Amino acid sequence: MGTSEDKSIFSSYVKKEGLYDEVFDENGGVKSGYQKLLDLYGTRSIDDYVSLNNKAKSSFFNQGITFQVYGNKKSQEKIFPFDLFPRIITSEEWEIIEKGAIQRNIALNHFLWDVYHDKKIVKDKVVPIELLSSSPNYLHQMMNVDPPNKIYNHISGTDIIKHSDGNYYVLEDNIRCPSGVSYVICNRTALKRALFGVFNHYKTHSVTDYAENLLHLLETAKPHGVDSPVTVVITPGMFNSAYYEHSYLAKAMGVELVEGRDLFVENDFVYMKTTQGPVRVDVVYRRIDDLFLDPMEFNPDSTLGVPGIFAAYRKGNVTLANAPGTGVADDKAIYTYMPDIIKYYLNEEPILKNVHTYHCSRPKELQYVLDNIKDLVIKPVDEAGGYGISIGNRLTKDEIERVKSEVKANPRKYVAQPIMSLSVHPTYIDQKESFEQRHVDLRTFTVLGKDEQFVLKGGLTRVALKEGNLIVNSSQGGGSKDTWVLKQ
Repeated sequence: MGTSEDKSIFSSYVKKEGLYDEVFDENGGVKSGYQKLLDLYGTRSIDDYVSLNNKAKSSFFNQGITFQVYGNKKSQEKIFPFDLFPRIITSEEWEIIEKGAIQRNIALNHFLWDVYHDKKIVKDKVVPIELLSSSPNYLHQMMNVDPPNKIYNHISGTDIIKHSDGNYYVLEDNIRCPSGVSYVICNRTALKRALFGVFNHYKTHSVTDYAENLLHLLETAKPHGVDSPVTVVITPGMFNSAYYEHSYLAKAMGVELVEGRDLFVENDFVYMKTTQGPVRVDVVYRRIDDLFLDPMEFNPDSTLGVPGIFAAYRKGNVTLANAPGTGVADDKAIYTYMPDIIKYYLNEEPILKNVHTYHCSRPKELQYVLDNIKDLVIKPVDEAGGYGISIGNRLTKDEIERVKSEVKANPRKYVAQPIMSLSVHPTYIDQKESFEQRHVDLRTFTVLGKDEQFVLKGGLTRVALKEGNLIVNSSQGGGSKDTWVLKQ
């Protein structure tokens, strides 16, 4: 896309056939919405860009914007990789994404209430009882528990891809402890510092209002009878992979960041230890997994949680966000039923489509998966972070046989999807000091409150930095981009 002597940042950019490029059309022309951006970036040389990129990395390092990668023997702290060339989403596209995310998460909330109460969806044979009873995230302790204001999934992360057909599809739902929103805000801050003038040419929605909206909607879900709720963020501690995010959100909301040892329960109310004495806590935004939340109710060996907090929750004296047991709804096996779940509870057609998914617990679908592994992506239903995924066309014959054996040994644990052609976006590659096509997805963040919803207008565009890779998770070597949602 340039001459051999051209040193502009896109001079060596190669557009490969068969990939849906979000910036350039089939003839190499610039797509609507990106022309101003290309004009502004195109005035810079690749040397200028290298300098700006290094400044951005230094900014992330100095702010401590990191995450933990867990290996076989030890964990490693890394700077979150960030690309300075933003992704643009038009207001028309965003309207579909936002409505679809809200619809999906309201339906999931109805589903969670139902499966922990009357199980009407099971009695009506829409979702089989075996899926619930076999899910490790289905907590019998939550049966007939009434969360304040009937909200389970206060915060949800919906992972969305743009396929080669130009349409958006939901890849999966994340409603246990969805992470990444702090990087959305930090990406915007870093880009403004590096290329502030670019924002003068576009009217983009702000992303810095997330913490304000999160706090407001959490407070709407406060326990009954509380006027001015005290909210805290509870973290497993500084060695957790998302600790930066925990501390960032607590600071941005203006609330205390606590560990389990900072809280105690008395007479079924939760209190925070302070230098001025105990302070009652009404809303706990928890970033601790279910089984570590309360050693009196779940894992007795947990030192991360708060003894007695579940009893206080069961009595309606504290809001836990997200509610314990929400993991049953982001089980990838439940994902296969999402279109039916939306129709059942809302009597609506899904706004955002699912990727066609085979659940290996169904004999016919299991056989199809075993016969066609080379054309499928195999995913464990209970993993996150891109762990345990096998992409069929990347496997050797021996690896295919190993995956087959694992699936046959525990069919309930696996789903399979066609190998989707995620859209690509021009991305700066450090090692080559040039721009190349890389696959991207989008994690949207939806917050549910009492009769209110909020979707952050931007979300986290994640980038698979390895050439040809379809797994975008940071734990698998992925990075991110700032995501611009344009105003009308």
